[in-house]
Amino acid sequence: MARIYSIERQIASGSYPNVNDLAEKYGCGTATIYRDIEYMRDRLNAPIEYDAKERGWYFSEKGFRLPARYAASNDMLALGMAKSLLELYKNTPLYESAKHLIEDITAPLSNDDIPETEKSAWYEKRIIVPSVASAPVKPEIWEVITTGLRDNRVITFDYKGHWDAEYNTRLVRPYQLLFDTGIWYLYGYSEEREATRLFSLQRMKNASLTNETFKLPQDFDYNAKNNNSHFGIFEGKKQNYRIQFSNDVLPAIEERQWAEDQKIEDTGDECFILSFSSTQFDKVLSWVLSFGCNAAPIEPAQLVASWERHITELYAVITDKTGETK
Repeated sequence: MARIYSIERQIASGSYPNVNDLAEKYGCGTATIYRDIEYMRDRLNAPIEYDAKERGWYFSEKGFRLPARYAASNDMLALGMAKSLLELYKNTPLYESAKHLIEDITAPLSNDDIPETEKSAWYEKRIIVPSVASAPVKPEIWEVITTGLRDNRVITFDYKGHWDAEYNTRLVRPYQLLFDTGIWYLYGYSEEREATRLFSLQRMKNASLTNETFKLPQDFDYNAKNNNSHFGIFEGKKQNYRIQFSNDVLPAIEERQWAEDQKIEDTGDECFILSFSSTQFDKVLSWVLSFGCNAAPIEPAQLVASWERHITELYAVITDKTGETK
């Protein structure tokens, strides 16, 4: 589809492209281009004609464009708008390829009455996804992992965890790639640990494929194994949580789905309690702390203890810096 749209755009530009030009541009055989032209003419009713003098194709119907003939305008518009979401993946090797693909398909949505250098669909400057702090992924790391995922091949790489002093070689069966607030993670079975683990792509180096293959287990899915929690990427044991919030943040809590089984209980004293289950302890702790004085955990005991330790240490930092009790 992307190739057909691009061919259509070149023909509509009046440049009289020929089969050899297009075959070279797309890295395919001339037979493929001939089939594309035939498909556009016979199945999509494109008024394509060949100009012997110009030695190339043109549209006999001035102003013809394909989308109205075989794609719903709302679908095309939605795809164009989706390009904004690609900003989330800007530091990964898939960004440029995906961006060019969408641009080729949605090219007819741009304004044909203005110069090519100034063309842009109206939504490109009106619907945006603000940038988030992200870490770039090396293309060679990405290629090894995606190939391992596709072919179910064991991969090896040197890895330096958050608390590690040096790199260690890992042998991993890649299950899934996960994305969380600007960071890509590999979720897979670690041969050394004999268990599933999460690995940040930014902490990898010297990645390579092995000749060993594996059979994907039925319970490989990260979401299923981690209770479909909505707090981000973290692997741990499932626990039940109860957190008390002040009514000041009720709109912020109500407007989102934090867990599949969440419940909100009104305590009647300008507070409410949010209860849910999750496997993402560290993420939940950070989330509770982000609400400051408007949130306090009730259970589990581990969360209460960690929260109190952080609050106590923060209090110590404040008094140490100011020299007085707040």
